[in-house]
Amino acid sequence: MSRSWCRVKPADEQILVPVHVTCPECGRVMRIRYSNHRAIVSLRGLVRVRLRIRRCETRTCGRYHQAWRPEGEAALALPQHEFGLDVIALIGTLRYREHRSVPEIHQELTRRGVAICERSVLLERYDELVAASAGTAAHREALERQGRVILAIDGLQPDVGHEVLWVIRDCLSGLVLLARALLSSACNELAGLLREVAADLAVLGVPVDGVVSDGQHSIRLAISKVWPDVPHQLCHFHYLREAALPIFEADRHAKKELKKTVRGVRPIERRIEGRTDAEAQIVQGYCAAVRSALTDDGRPPLEAAGLRLHDRLEAIEASLGRIEQKGDICQRS
Repeated sequence: MSRSWCRVKPADEQILVPVHVTCPECGRVMRIRYSNHRAIVSLRGLVRVRLRIRRCETRTCGRYHQAWRPEGEAALALPQHEFGLDVIALIGTLRYREHRSVPEIHQELTRRGVAICERSVLLERYDELVAASAGTAAHREALERQGRVILAIDGLQPDVGHEVLWVIRDCLSGLVLLARALLSSACNELAGLLREVAADLAVLGVPVDGVVSDGQHSIRLAISKVWPDVPHQLCHFHYLREAALPIFEADRHAKKELKKTVRGVRPIERRIEGRTDAEAQIVQGYCAAVRSALTDDGRPPLEAAGLRLHDRLEAIEASLGRIEQKGDICQRS
């Protein structure tokens, strides 16, 4: 049954860019050729994702014109699914740890603001994801043809105190190689999952060329135990967010100081209430522009709210200057 209501506007937007720039087959640079858009329903609301797609332009390459999607996309949702992995992880936790029925799960999701009908509760998606722990052998042909893997490991925890669903996937093919819920995220438990994947890949004769994860200390220790000689790279978004933290704090302070210079919009609006002349309409427009600039928080770390507010206030000031200059010219003429 199709949905009979409109989705609300996305509360957040993410821009994902592929980490790999060169083609894995010919080694030539893959350029960004187009973008795709996805709307993903997560526990924190509807998220709009803009995906930058790279393609190899070498005609003799076996991957000629094949799309290379951002590796981080698989950490948000399964292919061709509108619900995020955090929603699926919560459904599995409610079902298999708290033993709730489908109506009870649907009621809990509705309480959390997840718009989903009862018949679409994704229990089968959770079961398929967990069953992927035996999927390395099932993906033998694809992995052997690929000849190598670059693994990504990430944990999904719906709430504090709940089990964490750990997912290990291949960034090159997007295949999920292992998914398992653990009560503990300690180094030894994570190392056991990685060793299981390493053993399966060793049977297939497929080497691990790299590992991508966030900066969690236990993950880093586990990876160094299992693959001490394999390059380990932190997730670009997490790395950028941590690196930009001092800039973000300075930008937030700058925005607070800028707001002090434009206080008093409401008294101006009160003075022109009830007026419909052209001058009052112009003043209302500028007041609305100032309010819009003040309430736009940007999207850190990619967009600085303080710098955006500075640019918008400068544009408003320049526009007011042009109007004042036109008024002087009209008076002299």
